[in-house]
Amino acid sequence: QVQLVESGGGLVQPGGSLRLSCAASGSIISTNVMAWYRQAEGKQREWVAAITPGGNTNYAASVKGRFTISRDNAKNTVYLQMNTLKPEDTAVYYCKAPLSWGQGTQVTVSS
Repeated sequence: QVQLVESGGGLVQPGGSLRLSCAASGSIISTNVMAWYRQAEGKQREWVAAITPGGNTNYAASVKGRFTISRDNAKNTVYLQMNTLKPEDTAVYYCKAPLSWGQGTQVTVSS
């Protein structure tokens, strides 16, 4: 089973930026749809963004125009660049591959 390890979370002020990384243990990034989800405290996990093997990207309406998903096939890593962060973006962010989830990384947006 593929292992996914997220990193890059932290505390940031409103309007700030963070870049999350998701490193995969195997060479799956280039051949599978990879996605980011998030779960705020007391809420259900929600889909944030996805990237296809062909490079097509899709975003939830709440993050479109602020977040960018990308990948580096050579590094087996998927990224989520998050700009203009808002307090409502506060959540644990998870990377997802088919049949695998990462452990999550906390993002807190607060002044």
